[in-house]
Amino acid sequence: MNGSVRIGRVLGVPLRVHWTVPLLVLLFGYSLGSQTLPVWIPDRSTTTYTVAGLAGALLLIGSLLAHEAAHAIIALRKDIPVQDVTLWALGGVTQMGRPRTAGAAFLVAVGGPLTSLVVGAAALGAGVGLNALFGWAVPAAVLVWLAWVNVLLGLFNLLPAAPLDGGRVVQSVIWWRTGDRDRAERAAARGGQVLGFLLIVGGWISVLRGAFGGLWLTLIGFFVLVVANAERRQAGMATALHGVRAADAMSSPVETCPDWLTVERCVDDVAMRARHSVLPLTDFEGRPSGLVDLTRFAKIPMTQRGEMRVRDLATPLSQCTTCAPEDLLEDVLERARPSRGGIRILVTDGRRPVGIITARDIARLVQRHSLRGTDSGPHNDADE
Repeated sequence: MNGSVRIGRVLGVPLRVHWTVPLLVLLFGYSLGSQTLPVWIPDRSTTTYTVAGLAGALLLIGSLLAHEAAHAIIALRKDIPVQDVTLWALGGVTQMGRPRTAGAAFLVAVGGPLTSLVVGAAALGAGVGLNALFGWAVPAAVLVWLAWVNVLLGLFNLLPAAPLDGGRVVQSVIWWRTGDRDRAERAAARGGQVLGFLLIVGGWISVLRGAFGGLWLTLIGFFVLVVANAERRQAGMATALHGVRAADAMSSPVETCPDWLTVERCVDDVAMRARHSVLPLTDFEGRPSGLVDLTRFAKIPMTQRGEMRVRDLATPLSQCTTCAPEDLLEDVLERARPSRGGIRILVTDGRRPVGIITARDIARLVQRHSLRGTDSGPHNDADE
């Protein structure tokens, strides 16, 4: 997710935090410390309310992490690759591959909400116990608030609409009943579109009635609607790519450039006649060594182009997505590494680059599928 930074690993999976998380802590900490706690437990100092509010907000972040960690744990146990876990203002996102079975999809989906409900029950029990045994009213109130938020989070996530976990549950059930994963994904995405629209409408009605908390509801609805739209498009793309090999999607032939050339020579000898916006590089033995985006050349001053090597601007092969011509495109896209330039897949035949797959190649396949119902086979168009 753009705007997030990696802060460590959890269960061996990279953990990222979006810049909105500190805002979330301040928002919930202020709300709890200045509004909720003074009503529940009056006549305490401002310092007590402030510290308790921040503590409650941090505990909430921890419970959101537990929710996402549950998804990641179950996914890893079901041999589903997990790319990262990201916390942000509206909760968390666990980036992972597509489950291979409906059963695995179901277990991954329910793991998060069940964890939130368990955390809520545990917090409620701890809060009641602290108040009954020791009379610690403020910590008990914070835990009861945490329990209420987690129960609300768990129940909300069980709503039957993607991208909420409840939508994933519905998707897995439809997949199990029909054997058609793409149909199930489209159905869950439609539910998400409806829910997002209803949340936006409900939020604006609340705002018009003077409840400005409706803005938060509107923001959640907008997020649900945007992601549901994207997932519906993704489901349509998956249908179009069934059985398509990388060789059928790649742009070829492909121009290559020795990685030891200077930027100046590369521009003059190779880039000016290249038909792609990205150029594969080769080492002294002719083996692929990376990819370089030609737009990066324009940022290099003319005075430095005669000395700088192309490989200094390239993405190393170890960080690129590569595949063989006979690989299924669906499988390749599932393990594709994220790139600022979009989809960039280098197709190699043994030790030789033979083609490139870009977002425009994928879009072309999907368009042909929508027009003809089937893919029209290999092509030789460049991405520019």
